[in-house]
Amino acid sequence: MRLPKRIILVRHGESKGNLDGSAYTTTPDYKIPLTELGQNQARIAGQNILQIVQSQSESETENNWKVYFYVSPYERTRSTLRKIGKSFNKKRIIGVREECRIREQDFGNFQVEERMKAIKQTREKFGRFFFRFPDGESAADVFDRVSSFLESLWRDIHMNRLQQDESEEEINLVIVSHGLAARVFLMKWFKWTVEQFEHLNNFRNCEVRVMQLGPGGEYSLAVHHSEEELEEWGLSPEMISDQKWRVTATRGDWNEKCSWYLDSFFDHLQHSSSEDDNDNGNDNCAAEVEVDEECKQ
Repeated sequence: MRLPKRIILVRHGESKGNLDGSAYTTTPDYKIPLTELGQNQARIAGQNILQIVQSQSESETENNWKVYFYVSPYERTRSTLRKIGKSFNKKRIIGVREECRIREQDFGNFQVEERMKAIKQTREKFGRFFFRFPDGESAADVFDRVSSFLESLWRDIHMNRLQQDESEEEINLVIVSHGLAARVFLMKWFKWTVEQFEHLNNFRNCEVRVMQLGPGGEYSLAVHHSEEELEEWGLSPEMISDQKWRVTATRGDWNEKCSWYLDSFFDHLQHSSSEDDNDNGNDNCAAEVEVDEECKQ
């Protein structure tokens, strides 16, 4: 199994719905198009992604990189993909797959703008993750289907379905989706808690976030992005520390300290040590974690 060098998440460009909420009262959400600015943002995003995969390719594979795209079925994401794709020659594109599970959150079947505003204000009051829109979805619902997509993605990687041949290609996965879907993708991948999710800031239109493979086989946002960027996105100091650890961590290992993860559940561990335990079960917190195939990232 060869792991992709990068998994690149991209939010769609500015849409008419982003510019004017009344667009949803006359046009179905999945048909909302990009604005002219959104098309330009997508074109620039394609150039940025091309520069990332070219400039950071390892010397022995710098002429042997490829990209594989996943895209939400909505008009604004497909249009974003078309503009991004203009930056790549045909020989660089392995394939593309429309993936319904990374679509936008379903906000329900209502077309009254004022009602939509009121319900979104209620969501801010009661929490963005569990609040479900009437006849629609919560972020937790989106998490479930994005988790299913991630499992399929890992199966494709494990079975080398993203390879065109046996050559040593450097594969870059580009996922063109929506702000919430991208945030819960990161939440699922890095095992972030609901509380941590609530503090995350949304992607800007056509913002690119790069999960890059470290030398030990772990993916991290801290390989490509600065600590200042991670702070701007709403990551806590503990989450940033975890991203930095992942840069050089060995694939399949668990952070031996497990500080931010364990302390968020067990406050009595903050000032204790393994010597204080009566048994050996807590000597290494990695032993307490059931590591499934997804954890071996």
